[in-house]
Amino acid sequence: MKFAVIQFPGSNCDLDMLHAIRDSLGEEAEYVWHAETSLAGFDAVLLPGGFSYGDYLRTGAIAKFSSIMPEVLRFAEMGKPVLGVCNGFQILTEIGLLPGALIRNNNLHFICKTVPLRVANASTMFTGLYKEGEIIQVPVAHGEGNYYCDDETLLKLKGNNQIVFTYDSVNPNGSRADIAGIVNERGNVLGMMPHPERAVEDIIGGTDGLRLFESVVKAWKEEQVNA
Repeated sequence: MKFAVIQFPGSNCDLDMLHAIRDSLGEEAEYVWHAETSLAGFDAVLLPGGFSYGDYLRTGAIAKFSSIMPEVLRFAEMGKPVLGVCNGFQILTEIGLLPGALIRNNNLHFICKTVPLRVANASTMFTGLYKEGEIIQVPVAHGEGNYYCDDETLLKLKGNNQIVFTYDSVNPNGSRADIAGIVNERGNVLGMMPHPERAVEDIIGGTDGLRLFESVVKAWKEEQVNA
């Protein structure tokens, strides 16, 4: 399986993402610069964390107009896996692949620590190797990770089982309904603030994030068999 790691000016978790896929997961991964216009040959797209375009105007707002974005949208429409982490999640909301918005943390401080997450939906292509309700440990590192949506959207997210990860015991940023990650209605686009790519080896604190990437590979292989 081949993963595309999209790079923007200001990306700073792209190397972590590439390392997680190549060295920990054992799959193929390549950087794709934001000015490219094709994702031919790739099976999954990863939008890493960082400060795309310096987070000027609003987080993810300028990345929305990158040349690669129409291809990311097409990729998602084809049902292929798209994962946005931290700034990547912010970009996914900006381009309309996911509802809601990410705003300043309620304490107005940058947060960088490992937090407990609850797997709220273990039936997606990203969470198939987790157990429903399982508590995992994954790092966060953000200043604008406070997920917000209106009442109607929240009801829709709950009704469609689109809430995939929630903060357990402590909500670090004030996110509505303790939301840490959501998928689109089709289930092939996941946005999350915590960094699974920073939880793929015991030496850096644990491997709870690795199963997310392993779940994607498993779902992809099953699709190839059934194709």
